[in-house]
Amino acid sequence: MPIEILMPALSPTMEEGTLAKWVVKEGDTVSSGDVMAEIETDKATMEFEAIDEGVIGKILIAEGTEGVKVNAVIAILLEDGESADDIGETSTPAAAPKPESKGEPATENAAPAEASKPAPAAPVASDGSRVFASPLARRIAADKGLDLNDIKGSGPRGRIIKADVEGLSKSDAPKAAAAAPAAAAPASPAMAAGPATDTILKMYEGREFEEVKLDGMRKTIAARLTEAKQTVPHFYLRRDIQLDNLMAFRGQLNKQLEPRGVKLSVNDFIIKACALALQQVPEANAVWAGDRVLKLKPSDVAVAVAIEGGLFTPVLQDAEMKSLSALSAEMKDLATRARDRKLAPHEYQGGSFAISNLGMFGIDNFDAVINPPHGAILAVGAGTKKPVVGADGEMAIATVMSVTLSVDHRVIDGALGANLLNAIKDNLEAPMTMLA
Repeated sequence: MPIEILMPALSPTMEEGTLAKWVVKEGDTVSSGDVMAEIETDKATMEFEAIDEGVIGKILIAEGTEGVKVNAVIAILLEDGESADDIGETSTPAAAPKPESKGEPATENAAPAEASKPAPAAPVASDGSRVFASPLARRIAADKGLDLNDIKGSGPRGRIIKADVEGLSKSDAPKAAAAAPAAAAPASPAMAAGPATDTILKMYEGREFEEVKLDGMRKTIAARLTEAKQTVPHFYLRRDIQLDNLMAFRGQLNKQLEPRGVKLSVNDFIIKACALALQQVPEANAVWAGDRVLKLKPSDVAVAVAIEGGLFTPVLQDAEMKSLSALSAEMKDLATRARDRKLAPHEYQGGSFAISNLGMFGIDNFDAVINPPHGAILAVGAGTKKPVVGADGEMAIATVMSVTLSVDHRVIDGALGANLLNAIKDNLEAPMTMLA
């Protein structure tokens, strides 16, 4: 039976995407792992790989098509012995456009020895329905004497693929079926509520304006931040941090690091200070997980990066363990690839804490919105010269940076949040201690 190739969910927030490019064309042979298409998600352009082997029988969605829903059928894959005449058995989109044949033929991988054997007949479940499995998975299961009814598939719509069976023995299959969790449905956050579009358009009749189409990233930002403000009980803690010691120390380090081509930014020190503070106040290194709190051991710090049309929050994992120069190099790489929309999902998911720095734009202070499931986010303003009262009671001029810690009260209470912010302040005002 022909296999439906579905639009994948390539990120947790993806509901639809753009089929940017087909790498294969009708008639091409593909094997598991071959790149078939490039898909634009709400965050990046990613390659979509085949999980089954077969021949591309029909492409149903043309490249360049926007708004393709997750799990929509985008192409049909033919198994051994099937032809294009068999495609009528498969449900296809009524109005799906047929693209012109584009791209070079995909290189056909050498088939494993067992591929020459005919695939066993499709198994049937106890209720009479078909158990969906790839031809290679059926062959492997037959060779091992496995009952596919006992195996939980990890492919689209629960389809059993090679990876589900190749490591199993006959006695393992029932255990795997019992232990396998249900596939997580893609997140579908609601768009921000407000007046209807028609109502807004009528308000501005006769006024000159330009309509800007919402892309996937802007839709996701709107939905996620609305959800955050509606469901996360924010509270805010503010401190002024004196930067004179840090600025002097940074100047010394940069002079010594110049032969290596390394130049540390104030933001690099802020990342390190926050990472160490999460270790110094470990109770605050936590995230909200619905019906529980997860306390993380490493300091995985996310940093907001502005890009055209939106933002990313790439995550620096194990930031407490890395040197300032290593953090600086990694942050530059992540920021560059974020602006090119080349980050993989694992590079911008996770973390327990985030930093949003608008000081470089001249903003003195602001309140940032928590990015769930994070427990807190630090909003960083510009360092400016201000009069301060010294320890001896004398007036002086110092470089002062205002920061605001937005905290999820479900995860972190007031005193704990204050301890975390004080640890960040102490680290930045005595920067040499961060190297100890």
